[in-house]
Amino acid sequence: MQTKTHWEDVYTTKPADEVSWFQEHSVLSLEIIKRTGVNKNGRIIDIGGGASTLVDDLSAEGFRNITVLDISAVALQVAQERLGKRAARVTWREADITNVILPEKHFDVWHDRAVFHFLTQPADRERYVAAVRSAIKSGGHVIVATFGPHGPLRCSGLDIVRYSPDELHQEFGDAFRLVEHIEEVHQTPFGTEQQFIYCYCRY
Repeated sequence: MQTKTHWEDVYTTKPADEVSWFQEHSVLSLEIIKRTGVNKNGRIIDIGGGASTLVDDLSAEGFRNITVLDISAVALQVAQERLGKRAARVTWREADITNVILPEKHFDVWHDRAVFHFLTQPADRERYVAAVRSAIKSGGHVIVATFGPHGPLRCSGLDIVRYSPDELHQEFGDAFRLVEHIEEVHQTPFGTEQQFIYCYCRY
């Protein structure tokens, strides 16, 4: 199954609050973004943001330049409908992050919770990192969260790659200075636990 087809099917057949990665509020992501010190006009991109509620919380905090990128048009539509009139203040991009052209040196903050670990092929990970290098400003903030060493081996019927903080940082290279890493135990909507590792770097 093609990746886009898979994710369109997921969001067509399941309510957004019944997928395993759903968070009512992306508390840790929001805390890290706020700790970067980026101002309210800073340009933030949420990779795989789809139906995530992070965009709601960022908007409520007064951030004004938010881009949400997702491969699934259905997921983006879920978020747009939830936001209502506020959706017009967000830039929405339907795209595959391994094959997208983003504005160069444009973003102050790059955020990704649970996309990178789906990139099981080294070539896809290389294209992803190249996209970050191209799109993030010098001195910009890069926040990427994946399943940790004790996380699940598969998600949404797909294989994933689990990472320790060091392994995740190594995928990006020395140009990305690791500021901190944080472990999160995510409670799924159906009562199980998943280990996530967040790495926050400066580029």
